[in-house]
Amino acid sequence: MIRIALAGCGEHSRTSHATPLARYAATHPDEIELVAACDLNTEKADEFCRSFGFARAYDDLDRMLEVEQPDACVCVMPMEKIGEVGIKLLERGVPCVIEKPLGTSLPAIERLAQVARETQTPHMVSVNRRFMPFLNEARSWIHERGPLRYVRASQVRHRRSEPDFIWSTAIHAIDALRYIAGEVEKFDVAFSRGEMNEATWYLISLRFESGATGQVEILPTAGMVEESYELFGEGYRACVTAGSGTQRSLECWADGERVIVSHSTEDEPEDLRNGAYQEVEVFARALQTGNRPQPSIEDILPSARISFAIADRVGNSQPNEL
Repeated sequence: MIRIALAGCGEHSRTSHATPLARYAATHPDEIELVAACDLNTEKADEFCRSFGFARAYDDLDRMLEVEQPDACVCVMPMEKIGEVGIKLLERGVPCVIEKPLGTSLPAIERLAQVARETQTPHMVSVNRRFMPFLNEARSWIHERGPLRYVRASQVRHRRSEPDFIWSTAIHAIDALRYIAGEVEKFDVAFSRGEMNEATWYLISLRFESGATGQVEILPTAGMVEESYELFGEGYRACVTAGSGTQRSLECWADGERVIVSHSTEDEPEDLRNGAYQEVEVFARALQTGNRPQPSIEDILPSARISFAIADRVGNSQPNEL
């Protein structure tokens, strides 16, 4: 029995972590136990216990770790606390799930990565795109068809004007393309800020070590929420739409014929569509079998480096035309 604690009871923790944890615990009652939830706001921790089945509530992380001695901890902190709490868990030898973007600066993330290397504590970075069923189905399908030549990702959002968007949220799309196409050999970026200094939009060009090329469009204030991934090779194309709710779909074409078409249904829970449940499943199974969960901080570090390099380049440049 794996005893799992949760640190951080905010809205993201509710939808992306507590919900799939509770679903997994309910369907695998002999595998994991939700022993505690912790938040500085005691009322939030109490509510998580009532809503998701955690046994006890805490308002102090150190106290929770000392009393409960959990086998693992899912850590969902504000960005400025991710590194600090992640380091605490790693140094205490507590296997953990750590949220992206892993920190608010590249030096902070590099420090977290160094601690992970030194401690060798099993851990997983929460990047749910790597676990999305449709994206993984497309990835498996293209690998059977032949070499990938071109990939394209588009991340569209509504009123997301925060200046950290490129490294706090767009890292998802960059990391997903690395997951699909492999390591990035080089990249370039064009960007625009609009006439009234609106949020920055980005067009990122990528060349992968495999020889494939790709682009990522980051449009954080384009009036809707949608994410799409297109994968191209000789004689084939796969398209994954990863929007909200039943927007999610997969279509594959081979030799001029559409051979796969799948759509999410209204009755399918969101955590099963967006990869959050599959992420919990992989983490729990790794702990049960003694394997190291993936992706690790080391796996995600190149995506963080690219994201922060883009932010630095844009911050020190004049806008280009998209």
